[in-house]
Amino acid sequence: MIAFVGLGNIGDEYANTKHNAGFWALDQFAIRNKIVFNPGKGDYVFSQIKHNQILLVKPTTGMNKSGIAVKDMMSRWDMLPSEIVVVLDDVDLPLGAMRIRPKGGDGCHRGLENIIYQIQTDEFSRIRLGIAESSENTRPSEEYVLKPFNKDSIGEVDLMVQRCADAMQYLIINGLNRTMNEFNS
Repeated sequence: MIAFVGLGNIGDEYANTKHNAGFWALDQFAIRNKIVFNPGKGDYVFSQIKHNQILLVKPTTGMNKSGIAVKDMMSRWDMLPSEIVVVLDDVDLPLGAMRIRPKGGDGCHRGLENIIYQIQTDEFSRIRLGIAESSENTRPSEEYVLKPFNKDSIGEVDLMVQRCADAMQYLIINGLNRTMNEFNS
């Protein structure tokens, strides 16, 4: 089994903010595969496809408590950290860039930090999506990530989300190493 966990914040006030890039990527993947998200038994919404071998999960805990939902999901589906791929925004990558890694630190991302804390390991894959617009100061990052993208960046954001959904599909078929070689920018 493989679980893609998209990070973001729920609610209309956050729907269009940069911090929701992980949600957008999972939404795009779901649209392509004609699946819908359903409420989970914990603090998340989810969808299963391909004979229940692929799981899409969006925590509803709020970004900074994402680990609670991930820990619950891992317990419910008896998953190992190596079966998880977290999809998240990265303020330190330029807009449109994508970086896929098999493990690593939190990079000062509060959602990722909470996942590592809750499951007690950083041995899970992640797809980081660059959200740093060249025309803006990205600090303080806590404020920057909660703003929408500039109107002239929307096309590039859409391409990044599409490319991430492509990478997710490719990862399912070809594995992590080939996906990193194909999609890392």
